[in-house]
Amino acid sequence: MYNVSVSPHIRTQDSTKTIMGDVCIALIPVLAFGFYHFGLPALLVTLLCVASSVLFELLFELAAKRPITIFDNSAVVTGLILAINLPASVPWYIPVLGSAFAIIIVKMLFGGLGQNFMNPALGARCFLLISFASRMSDFATYGVYSAGFSELFKDGKIKDCLLLLAGKTDGVADAVAGATPLVQLGEGKELDLLSLFLGMHGGTIGEVSALAILIGAAYLIIKKVISIRIPATYIISTVAFVAIIRFIQGDEITVNYLVGQVLSGGLLIGAFFMATDYVTSPITPKGQILYGVALGFATAMFRVVGSSAEGVSYAIIICNLLVPVIEKITVPKPFGSVKAKGDVH
Repeated sequence: MYNVSVSPHIRTQDSTKTIMGDVCIALIPVLAFGFYHFGLPALLVTLLCVASSVLFELLFELAAKRPITIFDNSAVVTGLILAINLPASVPWYIPVLGSAFAIIIVKMLFGGLGQNFMNPALGARCFLLISFASRMSDFATYGVYSAGFSELFKDGKIKDCLLLLAGKTDGVADAVAGATPLVQLGEGKELDLLSLFLGMHGGTIGEVSALAILIGAAYLIIKKVISIRIPATYIISTVAFVAIIRFIQGDEITVNYLVGQVLSGGLLIGAFFMATDYVTSPITPKGQILYGVALGFATAMFRVVGSSAEGVSYAIIICNLLVPVIEKITVPKPFGSVKAKGDVH
């Protein structure tokens, strides 16, 4: 048998339910902004994802006569993570099918929580991207930003900005289709970094506001639910590899482009909320750094060289599969083990 985890195994007073509860709390700023920004459709997608995830886990365990585990909140977290990775405009059957794939195929058929080989929610998102490409890339944008928040701010119309953020959007179209920031970067356009940081643009429910993501991430770090090691290595590596690839291709490298890569798409939400998944990430410190570098390289390749503007989901699930190998080559040598021909250390 191949060992997929190494000692020392971390012991803590926190239960699975407590940890999952902390993740849910950390997602509150992200979800709150998503509901505000995209409106009722985002709320409905999230409710469908969570309810379906819990229901499919319950039904599977009843059918397989396994212990009921829906009260540990892991299915809720899977539903929330899937929801924030979906556009608000998707029809009802996409969240339901995605939840079924995440819970039944990726999680339960491999033994349940702790034995899945990749992040269930991201596995489901990639399945949906392949199966419903047009629906999953339909980033219709709702509400506040379509009235031109950035332009108002630049013109010094602070009062109008506040009214806009307060929902005073009279005369503004309810839904506007537009290119995402990553697509605009690929087209060589310069982005408004302030609007990007605040979340005044299109995208999936949970990826648009860097500010909301960082607030949630700070909570996870303060509560010591996650370490900064993987997210920091992942983000820095992505920027470094993007710059290297652009340099090799002879393309222009600007600060706006590199910062835009960080604030756009799913990089931040993926780095803090998905790449740090306990089950599918390395436990060794060196392994976590190597994992972060691998994530950064894969993401940069998908974004700059690949045909798709985004690449975070595919990068994470591919690197999830590398975790057993990463841990095998980064296992610390025990004190007193033989190093070479009788030498000990």
